[in-house]
Amino acid sequence: MPPKTKFDREAIVDAAFAIAREEGFDGITARSVSSRLGCSVAPIYVNFKTIDDLLDAVIERITALAGELLARQEGPHPFENIGKASLAFAREYPVLFREMVLLDRRGAGDHGDPVDHDQVLVEAMGQDDELAGWSEGERRVLLLKMRAVHLGLSVLVANGQMPSWADASRVEALLIETGDELVLAGQMKRKDGTKQ
Repeated sequence: MPPKTKFDREAIVDAAFAIAREEGFDGITARSVSSRLGCSVAPIYVNFKTIDDLLDAVIERITALAGELLARQEGPHPFENIGKASLAFAREYPVLFREMVLLDRRGAGDHGDPVDHDQVLVEAMGQDDELAGWSEGERRVLLLKMRAVHLGLSVLVANGQMPSWADASRVEALLIETGDELVLAGQMKRKDGTKQ
């Protein structure tokens, strides 16, 4: 009789991640993961108390992956890099994008104190020469407008709804162009003394 194959946490997370990538988080069950690994459910429950714990490990993997995509971006502005990373994530992992962004599964499990990412971005935006003199409130409004643009484009990409002429470089150019236009519009409103 051949020795039994042992499956460690990493192999189990790999299998669950592959399932999530293809089917979404609802596809992750003890049976589906064990079937993908070719084993019983026992190794899963030896390594994870519950399927929710396994799901948390998959979400941690996805969060790290999103961080890697963000680190690869080389634009001059944080919100440009976030937009480009979002587009890349939507293009490469459309099912995971929908799960994490549209269904907002990011909060699953206890991942410690949440970081106020908006505040970090608003503060970074305050260091930009183009936004010199903008109040924190004005920068927050600009960030929300930019987020609406990049999220909308990312949803179109994830759902395969971009027109055929809009390849990846054109979509990124559109993202940057729209961001520049939002900054310019904000500067004009500030000059005219109107509120955003």
